[in-house]
Amino acid sequence: MDKAVRVQQMLSGYKSALVAFSGGVDSSLLLALALRALGRENVLAVTATGVVGSEDDALWADSVVVRLGARHMLLPFDYLGIPGFVDNPPNRCYLCRRELYRALGEIKDKEGLQVIVDGVTADDSGDYRPGIRAGVEAGVLSPLAEVGFIKEEVRAVCRELGLPVAERPASPCLASRFPYGECIGEGALRMVREAESLLKRRGFPVCRVRHHGSVARIEVPVTDLQKLFAQPLRGEVDAALRALGYGYVCVDLAGFRSGSLNEALPRES
Repeated sequence: MDKAVRVQQMLSGYKSALVAFSGGVDSSLLLALALRALGRENVLAVTATGVVGSEDDALWADSVVVRLGARHMLLPFDYLGIPGFVDNPPNRCYLCRRELYRALGEIKDKEGLQVIVDGVTADDSGDYRPGIRAGVEAGVLSPLAEVGFIKEEVRAVCRELGLPVAERPASPCLASRFPYGECIGEGALRMVREAESLLKRRGFPVCRVRHHGSVARIEVPVTDLQKLFAQPLRGEVDAALRALGYGYVCVDLAGFRSGSLNEALPRES
């Protein structure tokens, strides 16, 4: 049976749902399927906003809810106020998600909705994702993962539905740019946000700027390395990132890979 149909059938077993909606590809598909299964009045998309968001997150989220005609609520969220978050331990994502799902639970109860659903997919389990455990503990449902949706299948269905995010690169929160143990502050988050925004404007839609204190480590796909190294672009990027406050700007020769900072975590025996 088609996975999208199975997700709709699963959701139709509930009266109403709050969709944890980031504006990314996965949660956008989930929102579309929830609307099909339950109808507009029984679905509420909630987007947490705060200092860890990229510059264009809100624009993408708006484009999807307008396209789908969904009810949408913005939740101002104090990420830096979460106990332990600023210290950036390896379970930072768990600490964050635990507080976020608590806030979403309050909205769910206030709005009289039955369940919270998120856009976790089957292949999210292939990386270190402590936030998933927080969702399980909070009783959050992950319909896409439950039916075995993987990322490329999600994009394919989004294309079929004409969703504007179908080709949007993954955009995890900016806290993921900091090595574990390095404190996360509002000023440093701003530096990362502006550095990545600059790279995107210069023709690198898939990029990460990893924040190592005074060092910016740029990741772009290996196929884009030659473009980045070419003058005058290389010099312009170097000067722009130094102007943001970085003392050194380097490029990771291994290229872009999602979750590269998890490579430093101890391997499980």
